[in-house]
Amino acid sequence: MLNRPPRRRCRHRRTVPVSVPALVPALVPVLAVAALLTTAGCSGGGGGAGAGAGVADDAAASASAMAARAPSPSPSVTVAHTLTDAQAKAALVTPADLGDGWKGTEGAATWRDALLKGKADVTDCQRLLDGLYAENLLGEPAGSRAVAGYDDTGAGAQLRYQVGAYDRAVLDSSLAWLKTVPETCGQFTATDVRGGQFTVRAVAAPLPGLGEAAEGLRVTVSGEGGGWPAVLTLDFAAVRVGDSALSLTDGGLDEVDAEDVRRAAEAGTRRLEEVLAGRTPKAAARSAPAAASDSASQPASEPASEAASEAAGDSSSASDAASAPAPDADEQDANADTDADADTGADELN
Repeated sequence: MLNRPPRRRCRHRRTVPVSVPALVPALVPVLAVAALLTTAGCSGGGGGAGAGAGVADDAAASASAMAARAPSPSPSVTVAHTLTDAQAKAALVTPADLGDGWKGTEGAATWRDALLKGKADVTDCQRLLDGLYAENLLGEPAGSRAVAGYDDTGAGAQLRYQVGAYDRAVLDSSLAWLKTVPETCGQFTATDVRGGQFTVRAVAAPLPGLGEAAEGLRVTVSGEGGGWPAVLTLDFAAVRVGDSALSLTDGGLDEVDAEDVRRAAEAGTRRLEEVLAGRTPKAAARSAPAAASDSASQPASEPASEAASEAAGDSSSASDAASAPAPDADEQDANADTDADADTGADELN
């Protein structure tokens, strides 16, 4: 009894209750861990240290689980602007944007069926041929769209213009594919339903500085069109602005001016950016033909010149009259004497 070691006692400290704000739930796991550690420290016996460590581990795991279940702050979400039907229509180019000689189309050109319907001898190039015929090289829009067609009355070309909202991944994939066309489909042969063959060539037509991404192509199709040799030239352009894009095809059997597509793409990109920013595109100002201006001004200038000449002549005559020297007094007296002598001679004769 005398050798028995003194019994260890745990003195419990009096604690003052602390109010935990309801808005700080993260403190609850910490207080729970502290309470468990205090209880473990008061345990007696040889296994007290091991038991306390186990309880502490369990408490820490419980606190971690609770922290993981706590809601995290919501990240900021950026919503892309969606092209509406009205905006798509407002983003279309007009004949004034294209220049002189353009007007609304009167219908699809006949060369479409004669030179664009066929089967390519290269499988990967069938997509190009079908897309040119259907005029959907970018694929079908996923949202709003607007389409317009125009005819060049002078050169006989035809332009089709489209604006639409696309799926971004599909749109980027289409633009990436268009970039590879000059390499993969630089030249191939296609066969129409009658067995006739025509040659298709494609080269790149860059459009630097337009939109966020842009691709262009010039495609020529050589073959029999309506029973006679024909060469069709097609200029294609596509420009992306956000999730929206414009695309246009300008084609004809005569020479197609590449500047027409460039001008249309520039005007269309500007209009699309304005409508997506919530502004109304400004109408393009069409300048009057120079020849008409010259002919209109010519008739009016001739009468004006004649009138000016007459006025100058009258002014010169008046100036001469004003500048003539006046007769002096002696000359006046001599004239008077001469007149008097003449009168006297007349009276004597009578």
